[in-house]
Amino acid sequence: LKTGFLKWKPDYDSAATEYGKAAVAFKNAKQFDQAREACLREAEAHENNKAYLSIDCYYFFQEADYVPLTIALQEMQRLPEAVQLIEKASMMYLENGTPDTAAIALERAGKLIENVSPEKAVQLYQQAASVFENEERLRQALEMLGKASRLLVRGRRLDEAALSLQKEKSIYKEIENYPTCYKKTIAQVLVHLHRNDYVAAERCVRESYSIPGFNGSEDCAALEQLLEGYDQQDQDQVSEVCNLPLFKYMDNDYAKLGLTLVVPGGGIKKKSPNTAQDKARGPAAVGSHADEEEDEYSGGLC
Repeated sequence: LKTGFLKWKPDYDSAATEYGKAAVAFKNAKQFDQAREACLREAEAHENNKAYLSIDCYYFFQEADYVPLTIALQEMQRLPEAVQLIEKASMMYLENGTPDTAAIALERAGKLIENVSPEKAVQLYQQAASVFENEERLRQALEMLGKASRLLVRGRRLDEAALSLQKEKSIYKEIENYPTCYKKTIAQVLVHLHRNDYVAAERCVRESYSIPGFNGSEDCAALEQLLEGYDQQDQDQVSEVCNLPLFKYMDNDYAKLGLTLVVPGGGIKKKSPNTAQDKARGPAAVGSHADEEEDEYSGGLC
């Protein structure tokens, strides 16, 4: 990097190579602070050399390849700093015309920060999905949107989760993956019901009738039964539907929504066998049964 009378311009290319070697050596020696510094110097040299494609300093923070450094960063509470570096690298990849690499970098950053800051992970996954969608790589975009939706549900950010699921369903419909559209409709309905928005849940099912094959499907029948039970405040019917394999074997975050769904108002319990028998025997039997209960407690509870 030094200049002199015979060397007017720094040799950034060679400097980047040497910094890269130093970073690897520091990493192997478990001197992670020095490795980080050398890595940043390497990136700076590449940037000064206008060699954006060579800016790979962020790979030191990838969990899959460099677990020891990741653990050290967690202990030093520097994961946000690592994610910030990855975001910077992804922006440079976008500017240099390599959006696929940028999206992959954002995905890896999301995985890295997911357990520490789910909110930031959602943002990174959504950014990666946007990049993939712009490149018409819809399947990869759907994978990123799916991760974002599940994190939103897990964090009880249900309003945002409903919007994310709607975007997922629209893309699945665009690529004509109709069975997955049905599953996303179930997830949407569960999210809306947990938001206590029965109207939105009903509208979601009604709009899904336009999806080929939905009307008359097992998914449609189950959702209609679920909405009916919810509308009639029948907790037993709602619980019965949510315990169907169709609901229980969804992604864990959505399955939990079904298992924890409670009808407002406490719900209506199933009628006891005694009540059914009384109805069959008529009013006289009901009266005698009531008299027996009254005699039993005539002396007081004690």
